[in-house]
Formats: sequence, C-alpha cells, structure tokens
Amino acid sequence: MKKTIFAICAVLMALSCSQAPQTPEQQPLENSVVYEMNVRQYTPEGTFAAAQQQLPRLAEMGVDIVWLMPIYPIGVEGRKGTLGSYYAVKDYCAINPEFGTLEDFDNFVAEAHRLGLRVVIDWVANHTSPDAVWVTGQAPEWYERDAEGNTTFTADWSDTANLNYENKDVWKGMQAALRFWMERGIDGFRCDMACEVPLEFWQETIAGLRADYPHMYWLAEGEEPKLHSLSDFDASYAWELHHLLNSIARGEKNIPELLEYIAKDAQNNPADAFRLMFTSNHDENSWAGTEFERMGDAAKVMAVLTFTLPNGQPLIYTGQEMGWNKRFEFFEKDHVPAWEKNEYFDFYKELISIRHDNPALAAGDKGGKFEVVSTDDSTLVFTRTLPENKVTVKAELKAPWSYEITVE
Repeated sequence: MKKTIFAICAVLMALSCSQAPQTPEQQPLENSVVYEMNVRQYTPEGTFAAAQQQLPRLAEMGVDIVWLMPIYPIGVEGRKGTLGSYYAVKDYCAINPEFGTLEDFDNFVAEAHRLGLRVVIDWVANHTSPDAVWVTGQAPEWYERDAEGNTTFTADWSDTANLNYENKDVWKGMQAALRFWMERGIDGFRCDMACEVPLEFWQETIAGLRADYPHMYWLAEGEEPKLHSLSDFDASYAWELHHLLNSIARGEKNIPELLEYIAKDAQNNPADAFRLMFTSNHDENSWAGTEFERMGDAAKVMAVLTFTLPNGQPLIYTGQEMGWNKRFEFFEKDHVPAWEKNEYFDFYKELISIRHDNPALAAGDKGGKFEVVSTDDSTLVFTRTLPENKVTVKAELKAPWSYEITVE
C-alpha cells in the first residue's frame, strides 16, 4: 500500500493527529527533531516561566529535543549592545536573571519531561566573559594571556576571554560545571565552537559523563569527522550542506553538487554519525538573514531535504514554525509576536510526523539506504529504504519549487 503526500496539501489529517506524549527514552535519538529556543526572543517576557507555557505547542508539533541557547549570566565588561551576547558567559553554574531563577529553570525542565521532551543546553567551552567569576577570583590562571597579562579573545569577540586548555585544571573545572547541570536532570549539551577546544578534552569529558549519564545527547557545533570518530559526539553541524542549499535556492548550484556532497559526507563520517541539518539557526537568522531572505520560494523544499536526506537530524529555529520572516536582534530584546498556528506550523508538524512514522528516515546507520531513482536538470527523485519501510522523495529544485513524499 502506498501513501503519497504532496506539498500542496500541507495538512493531512491522518498524519497530523496529535499523539500522547512520550518519555525522552521512548523516542530514539536517531528519529528525533531538534528545536532551538532563543529564550530571550521566544516570548514577550523572555523568561523560562513564559516559555514553559508554550511547551505544549512544541509537543503538539512533535518536537523531541528542545535546545536552549545559553542560559547563564552574561558578562558586563565589553558587553555588546544593551543585553549582551549569550555566549559571553559570566558564571557556568548560574542562571541569567533575564530568564528567571534556577527554580524557574527546574520547573521548565520538569514540564518538558512531562511532555516527553528532552532538554539540551548550550555549552560554551572555548571562552567566558572577561569578567567571569573564574577570571575575577576563582581561577585567573585558567586563561590565555598576552605579553601584558591581558586575557585574549578570538576574532572580533571582544566581549570574551579565551580559556587555556593546556592547563588541565580547566578541564576539571569545566567537567564539574557540566555535571552541575546533568545533576539537575538535563538531557545533554550543544557544544559551541567544539572544534576550537582540544579533541582530547571532549574524548575524556564525554566518556566520563556517559559513564554516569548514558542516555545524554551531545551535539557539536563543528564539522570535523573526528568529532565523531575520536570524541563520540552524537551529532555535528552540516554547515557545508546548509550553504549548498542556499546556493541551490539562488540558482548557483543544483543536483550534481548535492549528490557529490551526499557521497562525500557518507565517505568522511562514521556510519552512525548524525548530521544536524537546517535552513536556519541563531547565527544564520541574525547575521545572514531568514530562510526567506536566503532561499525565497525554495525555503520549504529545502526544509524537506533537511528532514529526508541520509544521516540528517533536522533542526527548527525559533519562529520558523510560524513563518516569522525577521532577523532577530542578537544583543537586544526583539521577540516574536503572539504565537499562531498557521501553514508553517502545519508544515513542520507534518514533516515531523512523517519523520517519526518512517524509520527509513532515521539518522545514522539505523536509517534507510539512500538511492537516486532519477534526475534531470531540475528534478531529483531519491529513496530511503529499509526492509519494512520505504520513502520516496521527489524534489523540484528550480522554480516552481515543489516536493512530493511517497511512503510505502
């Protein structure tokens, strides 16, 4: 029996019926969908308590993992804008007062777990703020310093101070801080600029924490295959694919380059590696533009590819599920308007349902075999196949952009 899903039919009742919430352990990581929550911009209040009220909406949409951008106090020294960058961390074991209290965070996590959602927090291991508690008194010797004794920073991140990983006490301090949050019941970490930190640190740290917390999820912001083969991250960023999808949407590249990428990615990474695929995230939205700015009418087709290409783990960023076409101010309060369920909510709910219902679309080696059925100068047809499940995707990669998904 075949079931065909067309892009022009954004909602199919058979696929969009809500399901009872599952516990985090019930939804395998390889089938999961990640939602990146920008807490500051997620609600008018910008607090955990307000965001908690929206969790049932995410659960209804079918999201599995809620990734919170950094939740820690932000440094004052060198602060950019009014509110500063989340990634200029002042204290790894405290809560940004913008967002509420530690109790508010615990309540948020408890409600997420009740709804069957994992909670992952952003971890900034490469640097802190220049006035972080480690700099100002607890461990000033843990930092890289110039000839004058000043802390150093990377690129134009003048609101940060680089940690010195040649000092093994940094490793111990970082591991203790990670454990602080694991003991509060979170489900893993998205590790910022993971490739800027020694792989040996990740090897030791992930192995040590997995021994006590075997079910946690590790996502690396980085694309080095060694993040999987040597450091045991579950997932890493598919940055190259993201930029390729932008180029296809602009008519600069097309099917040959996409197929070349898929083959190269499979060759370079371990079979069980998840590759985080996205049409937007906090960096792209604020600095490069929304998916509509970068991809125009191709945005939905490109999102479909992030849900169906081999080894992919899809990501949805704050506001995408309502088609919010605005660059968020990064250092200021700039929240989404009142949430509404519209065609984009239905679109992502349908894609998530398809993902959950078809094990052939799973990430890593548990997913189905990828095969190209046919191509021409604008249309790609491919399958993902397991013995008991087959998904066929037809993507029109030039205007008029369209897609079709067939399930067997």
